[in-house]
Amino acid sequence: MTVQLAEPSPAKSQAGSGARSGASVGDLARRPETGALIGTISVFVFFAIFGGGQFLSAGGAASWLNVAAELGIIAIPVGLLMVAGELDLSVGSVLASSSMTVAIISGYWGAPVIVGIVAALALGLAVGFLNGLLVTRTNVPSFIVTLATLSGLSGLTLGLSRVITGTTSVAIDPGQPAKQLLGTLVGGKFEVAIFWWIAAVLVVGWLLHVSPYGNWVFAVGGDKESARATGIPVQGVKITLFMASGLGAASVGVIQTMLYNSAQVANGQSFVFNSIIAVVIGGVLLTGGYGSVLGIVLGTLTFAIVSQGIYYTGWNSDWAALILGVLILAAVLMNNTFRRMALSTAPRTKRKG
Repeated sequence: MTVQLAEPSPAKSQAGSGARSGASVGDLARRPETGALIGTISVFVFFAIFGGGQFLSAGGAASWLNVAAELGIIAIPVGLLMVAGELDLSVGSVLASSSMTVAIISGYWGAPVIVGIVAALALGLAVGFLNGLLVTRTNVPSFIVTLATLSGLSGLTLGLSRVITGTTSVAIDPGQPAKQLLGTLVGGKFEVAIFWWIAAVLVVGWLLHVSPYGNWVFAVGGDKESARATGIPVQGVKITLFMASGLGAASVGVIQTMLYNSAQVANGQSFVFNSIIAVVIGGVLLTGGYGSVLGIVLGTLTFAIVSQGIYYTGWNSDWAALILGVLILAAVLMNNTFRRMALSTAPRTKRKG
């Protein structure tokens, strides 16, 4: 089976050609993550200069790497959804509800920690499946569907938490084994979440850029009707990606509960737009069909460096929002430039899927 790719083919073919024959400067300039790389290097140098030794210390590195790890676990599947032409705004509520699930089951009710973790992850998968099913069966834009899920699940979590526990914050003693796996600190500074993030990057990177499934994702985001005509299970691909997004958000909810030994219904709402910002900075198009896992990683690092680096400069932290806003605009303009370069020079090709 062959798939005619319109916009995604440059992104994948450029990634492959560099590995086979050596990348020239022109080749690198046409890669989807080039703009994100320039952004990451720029903000790192900026805060290394103005943040001084504290920013470059182990504690400084831990501050933005820990933020990047938690955000990255969510941003990677959200980015894949955006490559496929969809959005998921429900990740904040999924994180909070999953966090409360493990805390209530294993903290308030006293069940084994593994039971609470499995239930929390299953909840994330279930919400993702529901989102995917509604989007594919009703053709209602995913922005609307997941916005409704964000609000509805948030209200459900708040209501059930008050009914069951009488409070909106639940403590938990996760036990040492689960804490070491999901929510401890290495050397008192770095979260174990960093290793889970790296694992997710490697697995998803292989799926998107090496396996045939990656062709399906790019094809669905480029032109879903053409993809369907070639035999690609468009609905199945989208539902799977929504489930992955739900699983990523639930995983961070579990990690935070293990790390802080408690859960609150208000957790996670900042991840809704932060994950999208990181993905956009990483060069993924909101219209779908274009992007890379490396770009998402770089976008996540850039966001984390800016959000934490401002505190090491001694400046008013209110400026962080301004810097981030300017960065987003610059990143979008830069990524559009590199994308036009890629599409104007890379030939349209047929790829096996």
